[in-house]
Amino acid sequence: MRYFLAIASVFFLLISCKPKGNYKAYTSDPVLYSKTVKEVNNAVLGNNFPPMIASRVYVYSNIAAYETMVAGSDSFQSLAGQIKHLPAIRVPDTTNVDFPFATLLAFCKIGEALTFPAGSMSNYVNSLKRNADSLGMPEDVMKASVAFADSISAQILQWSKGDNYAQTRSASRYTIIDSPGRWVLTPPMYQQAVEPHWMEIRAMVLDSASECMPIRPPKFDIADHNSIYYRAMLEVKNIGDSLTDEQKHIADFWDDNPFKGNVIGHVTYMTKKFSPPGHWLNIAGIAAQKANAGFEETVAAYTHLSIAMFDAFISCWDEKYRSNFIRPESVINKIVDPEWRPYIQTPPFPSYTSGHATVSAASAEVMTAHFGDQLSFTDTSLLEFGIANREIRSFREAAKEAALSRLYGGIHYRFDNEAGATSGRRLGEMIVDRIHMKKRQDAKNL
Repeated sequence: MRYFLAIASVFFLLISCKPKGNYKAYTSDPVLYSKTVKEVNNAVLGNNFPPMIASRVYVYSNIAAYETMVAGSDSFQSLAGQIKHLPAIRVPDTTNVDFPFATLLAFCKIGEALTFPAGSMSNYVNSLKRNADSLGMPEDVMKASVAFADSISAQILQWSKGDNYAQTRSASRYTIIDSPGRWVLTPPMYQQAVEPHWMEIRAMVLDSASECMPIRPPKFDIADHNSIYYRAMLEVKNIGDSLTDEQKHIADFWDDNPFKGNVIGHVTYMTKKFSPPGHWLNIAGIAAQKANAGFEETVAAYTHLSIAMFDAFISCWDEKYRSNFIRPESVINKIVDPEWRPYIQTPPFPSYTSGHATVSAASAEVMTAHFGDQLSFTDTSLLEFGIANREIRSFREAAKEAALSRLYGGIHYRFDNEAGATSGRRLGEMIVDRIHMKKRQDAKNL
């Protein structure tokens, strides 16, 4: 009888216990964090968010993840105080918390809150929980980690509500004034100006939206064919009329139009790609893996990148709706060739300065601070949209190519790109200087 009871006890233990596995190796895998970022990136793509609104989703999601990670880190410090208006984070009970797992959950919590429909991330979150459970995560660790993530993300979400975003939803629309040199609607969709009040959004690190204000654009002068403006406008047309296959690939690769309108006869349809910030997030994941970065370093890199992109859009949009500069396409159609079209579609907002040049230059400085200026990698971000990879020699090289792509694409003057890159680089340097980064701290300790 005792023998039978012993066998029965062993059998009961075998069928009642979860299979053993290293759940900590799963939750702390930096590639899993990149995969989680990609899930929110996909949700943003599905929401048709313009790039500046996408940057808002990314920055608060990553900050929530970062602040969760920091609670269990010896290498990084809270952004409270570095971001002046971020209040001190109230850290709840850390007993039994798996910090990497809570970090993933916090990211998803904010990503879901700032996208739609409700529950957009629930399937993915449930898969994270099932996988952790199947690898042996104890029930008390699961419960504690979920509660911890909920607490941190709730604080970040509450803080996000003070950034003036809600108020700008009901702000006045942009007024179209057809005067010489001023931006007007562009074909084929003739869409209204996007986010003319974005400079009113609260920045993360910038003291004001105008802190990195670029130089003034050249005078709009089409009467003098030797003027800076006229020669720059004609350059856009001439380059667009003689693009090489390489130039076309560069324009396509960095197009990053999240919602392109296609008009064929009486048929109109839309195609989607990642926006510029979504593309740079993909680059961050590729680079972190190439650099063999750990979980915490990967979370920090994504977060600092998101901060730089968020502030770069505020800075750039401040200038766009200050100068209200006309797009090349509008002028070429009016005085050179009414049938001319750029290689890629002109986006619906003023020309000066280039948003892609600004954001990419700022991004490159932050990524270089984390991973150095010698990291080369293959950017596979656009394969899912049928666009071939590009080999990237450095982050700064990527930023230069992204800026130049707008000239090849026919949607920006060269001076748009150069001024945007200059102010973006300056902004990126400010982010690196004002935010604690592990790489910089390590260098001081050598």
